[in-house]
Amino acid sequence: MTGAASVSDDERLRLFLALRLPERVLDVVESWQHDHLRDVRVVPREHLHVTVAFLGHRPASELGGVLRELRAAAADAPADLRLAAARYRETGSVAMLVLDDLDGGAGAFAADLQARLERLGSYRREGRRWLPHVTVARFRSRPGLRLEPPAMGTFVPSDAAAYLSRLRPGGAQYEVLESVVLT
Repeated sequence: MTGAASVSDDERLRLFLALRLPERVLDVVESWQHDHLRDVRVVPREHLHVTVAFLGHRPASELGGVLRELRAAAADAPADLRLAAARYRETGSVAMLVLDDLDGGAGAFAADLQARLERLGSYRREGRRWLPHVTVARFRSRPGLRLEPPAMGTFVPSDAAAYLSRLRPGGAQYEVLESVVLT
């Protein structure tokens, strides 16, 4: 477990929880971005992740409970948490790599963590099913690219983390508040 940032109790924090990518996967995605994504705002390497739960603005007083639930879910994480790139997809403002949840472990981890956060009162699930993906670029108008995803092979997330997101004119800046090993 690591803690990389600190906050005061009276702040409102824009939080999300995510699975982090191993270095070899980050290398592949970063190279693929450089080769294929032009005229868009590429998501920097240090911001690449698989969002499990976006909490939005929460009182800093909730952070301790959120981190406790992240640790508990990581300790109970399934052993079969394996992902692989399935396809490239664009929405109105982002490009993403949609991932296959090969054994259902990532989905089980996400469901467990989301349920824990709901019981805590810090999160409400979206109406749609969780889609494991990595946002790789942002744009104002959809470029309409038809790309093959990078050949990153099967991988296991390196860990799970709680992120603080600060909105800036050049885009959101993410800080890892705490990361935990998936057991």
